[in-house]
Amino acid sequence: MATTKRIDTTEEARKVISELKAIHGDLMFHQSGGCCDGSSPMCYAKDDFKIGDSDIWLGEIENCDFYMSSDQFEYWKHTHLTIDVTPGRGSSFSIEIPMGIRFLIRSRVFTEQEMEQLSPIRRGAGVVE
Repeated sequence: MATTKRIDTTEEARKVISELKAIHGDLMFHQSGGCCDGSSPMCYAKDDFKIGDSDIWLGEIENCDFYMSSDQFEYWKHTHLTIDVTPGRGSSFSIEIPMGIRFLIRSRVFTEQEMEQLSPIRRGAGVVE
């Protein structure tokens, strides 16, 4: 039985991630929730953001771990997320901001079949659910 990925990227986002990796090395993503740009996915050099015990690992995009705060995950757990980019400077610490673009999430609700085949998540230190 195939496993349904929870997260993916657009071709344009893949290009930006590749450019950022060439500059910064290994990367990771986190979406914390909150207001304004805090609800956008943020990209960091791999060791520049510390994951907490309540953060949820959703999977990898372009060999980069993607985490989401547990509160935010409760809103998004029934949706497939696609990371994309859009022109404009966000007001966050995400490393793509100086490029004049920012990452954003596009979403759609999982089908019933996809819900039955979802890839596992990990909480904080690696507990698989």
